[in-house]
Amino acid sequence: MIAARIRPNFRLALLASAGLLASLPAAAQTAAAGDALTSDAEIIVSARRRDERLIDVPVAVTAFSQADLQKYQAVDLSGLQAAAPNLNLVQGRGSAASANIFIRGIGQPDALQTFDPAVGVYVDGVYLSRIQGALLNLFDVERIEVLRGPQGTLYGKNTTGGALSIVSRKPDLEVVKAAGSALYGSYNQIVLNGYVSAPLVGDKLAFSLAGQWDKRDGLVTDPRTGREYNDRDSLTVRGKLRAKPTDALEILVSGDYNRQRNALTLGYATANLGGVRPVVAAPYGAYDFKASTSFTGNEGQRLDHWGVNLTANWQLSDAIMVSSITAWRKLDPDLFIDIDATQAELGDVFVGINQRQFSQELQLKWNTDRFSGVFGLFYLNENIASHQEAYADDLFGVPFTRLIDDAQNTKSYAAFGQASYKFTNRLSLTAGLRYTHEERAYDRFTTTVSTFGALNGLAFRFPGSLPAPFNLDNKAEYDAWTPSVNLAWKPDANSQIYVSASRGFKSGGFNGRANGIADLTQTVNGVPTIVTTFRPETVWTYEGGAKGSFLDGRVFLSGTVFYSDFRDFQARVGGGSVASFPVLNAGRLSIWGVELEAALKPTRYWNLRMNAGYLNARYDEFNDGRRAPAFSCNPTGAQVTCEPAFAPPLTLTLATDYRIPVGDAGSITLGGDARFVDKHFLSVDNRPGLVEPGYWLANAYVRFDAEGGRWYVQGGVKNLGDERYRTDGQEFSSVGNIQTVYYGDPRTWNVMVGFKF
Repeated sequence: MIAARIRPNFRLALLASAGLLASLPAAAQTAAAGDALTSDAEIIVSARRRDERLIDVPVAVTAFSQADLQKYQAVDLSGLQAAAPNLNLVQGRGSAASANIFIRGIGQPDALQTFDPAVGVYVDGVYLSRIQGALLNLFDVERIEVLRGPQGTLYGKNTTGGALSIVSRKPDLEVVKAAGSALYGSYNQIVLNGYVSAPLVGDKLAFSLAGQWDKRDGLVTDPRTGREYNDRDSLTVRGKLRAKPTDALEILVSGDYNRQRNALTLGYATANLGGVRPVVAAPYGAYDFKASTSFTGNEGQRLDHWGVNLTANWQLSDAIMVSSITAWRKLDPDLFIDIDATQAELGDVFVGINQRQFSQELQLKWNTDRFSGVFGLFYLNENIASHQEAYADDLFGVPFTRLIDDAQNTKSYAAFGQASYKFTNRLSLTAGLRYTHEERAYDRFTTTVSTFGALNGLAFRFPGSLPAPFNLDNKAEYDAWTPSVNLAWKPDANSQIYVSASRGFKSGGFNGRANGIADLTQTVNGVPTIVTTFRPETVWTYEGGAKGSFLDGRVFLSGTVFYSDFRDFQARVGGGSVASFPVLNAGRLSIWGVELEAALKPTRYWNLRMNAGYLNARYDEFNDGRRAPAFSCNPTGAQVTCEPAFAPPLTLTLATDYRIPVGDAGSITLGGDARFVDKHFLSVDNRPGLVEPGYWLANAYVRFDAEGGRWYVQGGVKNLGDERYRTDGQEFSSVGNIQTVYYGDPRTWNVMVGFKF
């Protein structure tokens, strides 16, 4: 039973939420009949690659506007943590710029560059291949769409968990627009935002420029040295040129650049560390933003991330449009990471990445009274190379460094189509199909440098060091068909009920952590076998949902139930020997869940919002690739004891804002939200120290808007209860038993002033 898994404090919140849902229609009736209200039904999204009202889209999607982002006090994507049902979105471990995103319990827990993300991030239709650099700042966003479930048909790169689609603002062709804000807050945080849009040639050509500077002192202090870590230092700019030479043709050219210069991002050790310099777990007691590092100089984290893209939309007729999206992106992070987060030199690494990608997508879209859809072609060519250094003097008691250089090329080709047919004005059927072909080539060389002869010069080249016939096996190809079908019925213009089935696919690849043949050896049918690649992940998701807008837009309700059959889950599992890093298809998952969203406007000045998600996720199979590892989800070879990571059974967000008119001067708004994230594990194999027991976060703000909305002042507090909550974890137990957790921000305050016209 669901109730058996609900903790007492959350049970009260869930009952309150159920009471809120039950009372929505009645409460909405108290609103004055003549009030001008904004309906969620009128929110426009492009989840199906064409602009539609949110209420007309028969998929599980949540949309956030720029106003929503300010209410959530979100500076980057992590500000949306738990703001949509079954969304777990946090800063990735050890890096100020990485995003760890899970939707419905599916994501990619390892930042390794040879893994593809399970949740795709798209900016203006352009796919971002890496989770590094994906924790995007939100400075010129028109809206963010969170699509839950596999996106196997329409989106540029197949993903098994879902997608985040970020749509930036277009320059206005007719009027000058400008906006700006300045924020000051805790830890000397300064955030400056600016945006200007201006027509250049009548209503034919316009340009916009947006920028953000975000700087904050470090949250974490090393008691041994007094140095501060976990700071913020980011500069982002985006320029956009919009041309409309004719009514039928629109061309958008944009370029963006993000520069980050941060100190280390430190976690906290949760296990006793081995090696010749042992360190006890939690060396400074209960976590209070204190941690140590063996790095002694100016080692930090640098990232440069930029790209350009050209989008052309050509309206061939009233019913037919052709679109082209051409993009080139460059990502160059240089990251020092203290994986063990102690003064011991066990897991200190440098990771330098050089990534380039080119993508091209063509779409043919049509829209008639009965028949609509999109056909398309997609191409991606990605080159990613890295240089890594791992320092572990305290593991062996002598100077020891491992050097790694690797390179991977990925080419992805796809053809896709999706069409909807209206049998009547109420009943429609949508079917889609995508064919994907991917080619990968991977090379890796690693060696060691040590003053101890037995540890010096331990070299491994992939695939060259492998015995025949595997010593030339560095290329792989993968193919997949990913269909979808959706049947929707609209009782009226502002409600609908739908059922759907869809398949997702994530490409296979190579073990980007292999330091020897042992890392590529698995037990298959009782026999040690060299396995050079891991297979693709696949998932079938079956879903039913309903959504509706009632009482002239005063009430919006949405509910979804789903079941996902997830196979060949890709993971790096805990190794049973020193410095062992097996990467394999670790298992099969069954995930089912429920999602609820509600919005209510009892009066013209008062808004209430709620979203809740329930997940029941379990491993049906778990393969650790070893006969008898020291720690295993499958200790008997039959009974699976672990639960999927980053899959909290319950999530809940309650939010409200109330606007108080102040004569002719303007208005004051009081708002806030409370979010609950249930207990969940932070490692694939459920290490005892890598678990978040569950937490509540409460945020509040007060805002004054001048009459006409020309300027405003806002003050806010985040994490009112100063909760210590864990967001991510590192598990390298085969290297000195490293197990490290990362924490969210403490209580902070901020004051912001801004203008817009």
